Amino acid sequence: MGELSIKIRIAEREYPMRVKEEEEERLRVVGKLLNERLRFFKDQFGIQDKQDLLAMVAFETMVEKLKMEEEKSAHLAKVGQQLNVLDDLLSSTNK
Repeated sequence: MGELSIKIRIAEREYPMRVKEEEEERLRVVGKLLNERLRFFKDQFGIQDKQDLLAMVAFETMVEKLKMEEEKSAHLAKVGQQLNVLDDLLSSTNK
């Protein structure tokens, strides 16, 4: 698959980029989601400054990222514990 030249509009500015064809849809969805969150903060809190809006969206995004990483880590630990229990059960049946 080749590359495409696209423009993504974020906070009323266009950003040209070259992307792999298989990434185009994902990037367009991300652009749409960013603009929705910018609009939310503008409407909800009356923030007009674009830099402040972008900072709020970046902050919110990082909070969500850290939360998901913690949840993933907890999930992997639980899976590891369950695998250890299964391994112990299998080991005990082979004796």
